[in-house]
Amino acid sequence: MAKKTIWFEVEETETISDCLARMAKEGYAPVGRKEEPLFEMKNGEPTPIRQIIKFKGNLIEK
Repeated sequence: MAKKTIWFEVEETETISDCLARMAKEGYAPVGRKEEPLFEMKNGEPTPIRQIIKFKGNLIEK
């Protein structure tokens, strides 16, 4: 049995639309979104490299 709620992360090689399409294909509807920065240490300072976007998906009841 599939989990009722899963977080889907937008991969580096896909668009937000691609991620939402992947969610729908797996039977999940987006119900939330969160973003968090990804940092890398450069010269002893944390430097942001990109934004990680995640969508909360709820299982679509059939």
